Amino acid sequence: MTDDLAAKLNVEVPHSARVWNYWLGGKDNFAVDRAVGDQVKAVFPEIVDAARQTRAFLGRAVTFLAADQGIRQFLDVGTGLPTADNTHEVAQRVAPDARIVYVDNDPLVLSHARALLTSTAEGVTTYIDKDLKDAKAVIEEARRTLDFTQPIALMMLGVMGHVESSDEVRAIVRGLVAELPSGSFLTMSDGTATSERVIESHRQYNESGAVPYHLRSVADFTSFFDGLELVEPGVVPIPEWRPAAGTTIVVDGYAGVARKP
Repeated sequence: MTDDLAAKLNVEVPHSARVWNYWLGGKDNFAVDRAVGDQVKAVFPEIVDAARQTRAFLGRAVTFLAADQGIRQFLDVGTGLPTADNTHEVAQRVAPDARIVYVDNDPLVLSHARALLTSTAEGVTTYIDKDLKDAKAVIEEARRTLDFTQPIALMMLGVMGHVESSDEVRAIVRGLVAELPSGSFLTMSDGTATSERVIESHRQYNESGAVPYHLRSVADFTSFFDGLELVEPGVVPIPEWRPAAGTTIVVDGYAGVARKP
């Protein structure tokens, strides 16, 4: 860890990316993150399944986009800490020439990105330090790597819960999608307020000092795809989006993939 990174990190306050990393079984977390992670698990043990199912959804969605839809460009906003089967790894496994741009503004995430988000020789993997709320800046920087005359897959997994207002989320999503060419795709997943235990677990999490995560109603989450053509099976619980055979896990979170006409 560089001195510059260490100066920016606050290891006394839990951080969502590090807590998520802990639930996924990673090692990039601190005691304060594990304490909050355990507190949430005590109320809502299924949070570990939710984290893992979100990661599995990423793999299925990127494979669908690259293999079935021929997408060769991915804009992954709110990357989080790299783990196994990141967007670029899944995409470049299908298409070695795929180009991936990761977006985040957390110093720890960016530090890991520098070390771990490498590329195939044929493709490109890069990252940009921008706030997802500044769509203009995100798109401007992404244009350095991506060709905005060709379809792009916009990935926003588990990130928009950090924006309190659903109206603001809709504005952010629309601002980013508006810059994408026809034939592009929006892929989203987020936690939903679909059980009392998940609501209580997030109430406790939000009181921990971490950046709050706001659960949505399913109707609110679905509205983020307005104006786009949903891919079958539509907006569904995360494990039910084109599941692997035999998947029966239930989680409080929804996902969808939609095409821009």
